Amino acid sequence: MKEVIKPKVKTLAVGESFTTKEMNGKKDMFLPEHSSNIESVIFIHEGECILLINEKEVVMKPGDAFIIPPYIKHQFKGITDFKGIHFMPNEIAFEFFH
Repeated sequence: MKEVIKPKVKTLAVGESFTTKEMNGKKDMFLPEHSSNIESVIFIHEGECILLINEKEVVMKPGDAFIIPPYIKHQFKGITDFKGIHFMPNEIAFEFFH
């Protein structure tokens, strides 16, 4: 059974239309599977992780970005401890699974 942990999340900036948050994950740990109602962008700036999306594993390293489509379940797993920046519209709503 995979171990799922709640990520440490820090708000970096909030504007009129967008919010930017930093998320932290741990080596060998999964972050909760979720989806959102609006497209957003994840940018990895420290460490490495795997983005599990659409039955694919996308390895992400520092400098990598991925556009997360709306209503698509996805999840992150740390290859190492990692930090990502999540750029999202303020009106985004998340649904978590499990």
